[in-house]
Amino acid sequence: MPRRPKYTAKTADRHALYEMSVQAPENEVHFLDRVFRKTYRRRPLSLREDFCGTGLLCRHWVESHKKRTAVGLDLDPEVIEWGRRNNLGQLGKAQERARLLREDVLEAKEPLSEIICAFNFSYWVFKERSQLLRYFESARAALAREGMFVCDLLGGPDAQCLLEERKSMPGFKYVWDQEEFNPIDHSLKCAIHFDFPDGSRVRRAFTYDWRLWSAAEIRDCLADAGFSKSEIYWEGTDKRTMSGNGIFTRRSKVQNEQAWVAYLVALP
Repeated sequence: MPRRPKYTAKTADRHALYEMSVQAPENEVHFLDRVFRKTYRRRPLSLREDFCGTGLLCRHWVESHKKRTAVGLDLDPEVIEWGRRNNLGQLGKAQERARLLREDVLEAKEPLSEIICAFNFSYWVFKERSQLLRYFESARAALAREGMFVCDLLGGPDAQCLLEERKSMPGFKYVWDQEEFNPIDHSLKCAIHFDFPDGSRVRRAFTYDWRLWSAAEIRDCLADAGFSKSEIYWEGTDKRTMSGNGIFTRRSKVQNEQAWVAYLVALP
């Protein structure tokens, strides 16, 4: 009797598939901890994750040290509830140190945080410079005196192309689809699909309507928001596969690549 596929379009949970395909919370916790320690010579304890989705990073941050606290902010009530059940619900007593809130990042009234982060290019939802500036000003005001704001960004010629990228995962395939790009205003529309061994597909499981911001534009906006400095951490290359190796180092000058991902760290 043939084995039934582990995942199908009818049985798969899109949030679980997203976590498996896209996120690497252990690496992000390590990066945040490493850069903060290098900057301030001590361990960071408090994290605010903006556009937190399922709060997977919040969970791993709290699990990484018994004194760490995390708060995640997102406007989607469905994803917040999923994260409370499936991530915070796995923390046991440590759940007391983590919260996921349905809250606008522009209006957040949470206590000051040592680290505020916005990952997976989520802040690109702000397509006008005035909106992006307002967000950066709000984030800076919510940082502790010894704090840092961290976001990620992507670029390279491929970021402006219409393309589909596929990645095989255990039991399914992840498909990143850049559907539309307007070179005049840099608006970028993307989607994530999931394909399964039985031939079924979850089409447009997640959709994104962004502006493709450049590193220079973001850094200028951070400076205008009052941050004292910002630095780029560039991903290295695996010489065997010629793809990203997951190791990010501070750089001021690099060679452009077809596609690249970097972190940007700003200090108040």
